[in-house]
Amino acid sequence: MLEAIERLDLGDVEAAVFFLLDNCSDASEQVILEHAGRMALPFTVAQGDPSPDANAGRARRAAIALGLHHAASTPHGILLTTDADSQPRADWVRAALQGLASADLVAGRIVRIAAERDPVQGRVERYLDRLHAYRRSVDPVPWDSPTGSHCSGGANMAFRPGAYQALGGFQPVPCGEDAALLDDAGRAGFRVRRDPGMVVATSSRRLGRAPGGMAAALSAIDHHGAPSMPHPRGAAWQYRQQAEARRIWAGLPDSFVAARFGDRIGLTGDHVIGVARDCPNAEAFAMRVVPALPDIPDVTLAEAEHALATLEHQLCEQAV
Repeated sequence: MLEAIERLDLGDVEAAVFFLLDNCSDASEQVILEHAGRMALPFTVAQGDPSPDANAGRARRAAIALGLHHAASTPHGILLTTDADSQPRADWVRAALQGLASADLVAGRIVRIAAERDPVQGRVERYLDRLHAYRRSVDPVPWDSPTGSHCSGGANMAFRPGAYQALGGFQPVPCGEDAALLDDAGRAGFRVRRDPGMVVATSSRRLGRAPGGMAAALSAIDHHGAPSMPHPRGAAWQYRQQAEARRIWAGLPDSFVAARFGDRIGLTGDHVIGVARDCPNAEAFAMRVVPALPDIPDVTLAEAEHALATLEHQLCEQAV
């Protein structure tokens, strides 16, 4: 990571680096300090919480806290987060700035170093990318990319300080703090962009400290094969209803409109109006009001791929 930071193409962008060492028992701090002479950027090194409750969410939250004041001190400041086993591409900061020109949070593409060694994980990622493209075909929004990656994580995220603070930051949980922040952002009405142009390469290691991280996912595939997946029919239904929710937002609180939409998603018209009343915009309404389809069992990866291909074919036929 240190070499990648040194190679960042910043131009006239002012930047600073903040390292949080989370219960490290190795020579991480010494290594960082040895790079200090080659690092043109100002940097800060801090130690994480030594308590037994330390976890990935707490560490990422503490790391962002280090740079929050610095980023918030300028009207155009932004925050980026990555991991120690990851290498941002040279244009990482520029790509983040470009993505945040139309969004409040950006989740970039994470590629795995030596990805060819893990073909099953590659299939999972390609499937999820296709699912995201399908989503934006049926529910397009101006701030998101149809070719973005659903495989997002804290190793490659950027956000505006105000948005981060409004969301309460990363949750102090053992894993999934990054996905939770993105979900919370949508439900709060913030614009989330999954940006294929903001790229970070990460390791394909099998030993990791976060229980639900990439290392754990790769290890599980090694031992158990391809994971089961939620049936894409449920996701496709949600995407279409979210698109309809955006369309009717301007017409609420019309009781007839609310009742018709409520029938589609299994809610009463009064419930739909109640949700709309608490939402600041159509994005928040779409993300909050549409439930998940109940009782759809998971399927194998091959079955999910086949079912998504059918949905994609149907979408193409509708477009003709």
